[in-house]
Amino acid sequence: MRVTPSYRGPMTFNSGSQLDPDRVQRRGPGKGVAVGGGIGALLVALFAALTGTGTLDLSSLTDQDQSANAQAASTCLTGADANQSAECRYVATVESLDSYWTQTLPAQTGVRYTEPTAVSFSGSTSSPCGTASSATGPFYCPSDQTVYLDVGFFDQLTSQYGSSGGPLAQEYVVAHEVGHHVQDLTGVLDRSGGQQVGAGEGSVRTELMADCLGGMWARGAATTLDASGTTFLEPLTEQDIADALSAAASVGDDRIQQAATGQVDPDSWTHGSSAQRDAAFRLGYQSGQYDQCARILTERL
Repeated sequence: MRVTPSYRGPMTFNSGSQLDPDRVQRRGPGKGVAVGGGIGALLVALFAALTGTGTLDLSSLTDQDQSANAQAASTCLTGADANQSAECRYVATVESLDSYWTQTLPAQTGVRYTEPTAVSFSGSTSSPCGTASSATGPFYCPSDQTVYLDVGFFDQLTSQYGSSGGPLAQEYVVAHEVGHHVQDLTGVLDRSGGQQVGAGEGSVRTELMADCLGGMWARGAATTLDASGTTFLEPLTEQDIADALSAAASVGDDRIQQAATGQVDPDSWTHGSSAQRDAAFRLGYQSGQYDQCARILTERL
C-alpha cells in the first residue's frame, strides 16, 4: 500500500481556499520503465523534447487511474486539505501558480499564460519525453507541456537530499517545474542551449532561471486568488522561505556529487551548485521581475 507523505507543520494554505481536484491528473503504478534523471526538468526528457526524439504517446487512463482521480476529487477540496496531504498540496500549488502567472507573465513579458497539464504518478509513467519513475524525480516535458511528479519525492528531499521539511520546500519543487513551462511559453527552452552540460553552460542556466521564476512566485504567493477571490496561501514566514532555500540548495549538483562519489565535477553539472540555486531563488524572490531571472541566461554566474 502506497503511503502519501504529509507535513503537519505550520499551515501555509488558507484553509478556506477552494481547490479544483481535477487540476491534477492521477496515474496508477506500473506504467513504463525507469530512466535516469533528477529534480528539475529531467535532463533526458528535456533533451528528447528539444531535439524532437521523444516518441512515446500518452496512454489512456486505466480503471486504476480513474479510481485515483475519483478519490482525489472527494478529498482535495480546500486549502485545509492541502495543509494535510501532499497530493492536495500539489493541486493547490499548481492552482496558485496558475493564478500568479496568469497575471504576471503577460504584464511583464506580453506573453499569454496557458496552464500546463499536471500529472501525479505512482511508481512509473510514460510521456512523449520518455518514461520516468520515482527515482528520476519531477520533470517538465515540453512536448506535451506537462509537469510530472510523484509526491513521494517530497520525502526524498529530506531523507535523501537533506533538505529541511516544510510545505514551501515541497511547493518550491512544483514552482520550479512550472517555471520550465513559463520558459517554454516565452521561447527560452528553444534558445537557451539546454543540451550543453557543465558549469555556466545552457543546461545549468536554464535550471537556475527556473529556480528564479520559482522565487518570483514565492514573492507573490500570498496574493494569488482562487476562483472565489480567496487567497490560496497565507503570508509566508521567514521559516517558509528558509525551507524553500534549503530545498533549492539540497539539490545542487556539487552537493549531490559530493555525497555520491566524494568528488565534485563542474564539467558534468546540469542544474548548478547549491550556492547558485540558493542565489537564483533569492533573486526571483527579492526582485519579482522576469527580466532579472532572464539575465541568468547570459550574464556571468
